[in-house]
Amino acid sequence: MIRESTIMKIHYATALGSVALVVIHILFRFTQNFHDSLKFENVLINYSLLPYSILLELILILISIHGFNGLRIILLELNQGKNYETLVTYSCLASMIALITYGSRTILMASMGMI
Repeated sequence: MIRESTIMKIHYATALGSVALVVIHILFRFTQNFHDSLKFENVLINYSLLPYSILLELILILISIHGFNGLRIILLELNQGKNYETLVTYSCLASMIALITYGSRTILMASMGMI
C-alpha cells in the first residue's frame, strides 16, 4: 500500500493542478460570448480542438483523483479498521476509474463528432 503521506501529497498536487487547468479553461471560455459558447454546434467545435480536448481530459483526471481521494479521507475518518479501510480505498478507486472511463469516452466521442 502507498503511505498516507504520499497520498496526501497526491491530494495537494491534484488540487493545485486542477486549479491551474480550470483557470486555463475559464480563460478559453472568454474567447467566445457566453451564450454562443453554450450552443451545441460551438460545443462540438470546441471538442474537435485537440488541445482543448486534452485540457478537458486532464481536468477530468485530476478532479476525479482529487475528489475520490477526498471522499476516501472523509469515509476513513468516520470509521476505522483494516477491512473497512481496504473496502473504502478499493471502492473509491473503482468509482474513480469508472468515472474517468465514462468521461473519457464522452470527450472522445464528442471530439470525433459521434454525438
